[in-house]
Amino acid sequence: MNDLKHVAIIMDGNGRWAKQQGKLRTFGHKAGAQKVIEITKEASKRGLQYLTLYAFSTENWKREKSEVDFLMKLLSKFLKKELKTLMQNNIKFRIIGDLSKFSKELQKVINTTIEKTKNNNGTVQILAINYGSQDEIVRAVNKINKKNITKEDIELALDTKEFCDVDLLIRTGGEMRLSNFLLWQSAYAELFFTKTLWPDFGLKEFDDIIENFKKRDRRYGGI
Repeated sequence: MNDLKHVAIIMDGNGRWAKQQGKLRTFGHKAGAQKVIEITKEASKRGLQYLTLYAFSTENWKREKSEVDFLMKLLSKFLKKELKTLMQNNIKFRIIGDLSKFSKELQKVINTTIEKTKNNNGTVQILAINYGSQDEIVRAVNKINKKNITKEDIELALDTKEFCDVDLLIRTGGEMRLSNFLLWQSAYAELFFTKTLWPDFGLKEFDDIIENFKKRDRRYGGI
């Protein structure tokens, strides 16, 4: 049986889900935020070590300013509101990505959440915000001041240096691409793509994917 430590999810489909309801995209983002809590609690119940969620990419700044502003406010509200849930479920909060583009106020909220949950020793919820894998690798290489850089040198300079590689990567929403998400860390991850839009992604489907993962033969390049 495959050992499952780290699940990563590309949470796609909020906007299309909202359109199906005849609502604005912001309505979908609110529903998506609630789904984050539901899936995180299930990950904690299952004893996963890490759950990494793709919340805002380096490319998402290209969206309409009104939508980006809404997402920034939603993230701040989400962290303030759900801190109690994180504490009750012994979940440690971490982020990957470049925080420098965010407002000082949002950075403070993020760092406060990290600080208040640092002694929790259950599942680590990792939000990827202003994150892009290519950007992460470039930043990592620029930190390394030496010639003949090794694989280990890069891994120790990545945002994810404290976390193990991804075992299972799920993408909701029907698209079948990785969208610049954890490319290095997912080198040997098992990939699952579902047409289910993120706000509709339920616990049963999550559990079914995990059970399917356990049956897969992971050879890591071997026979």
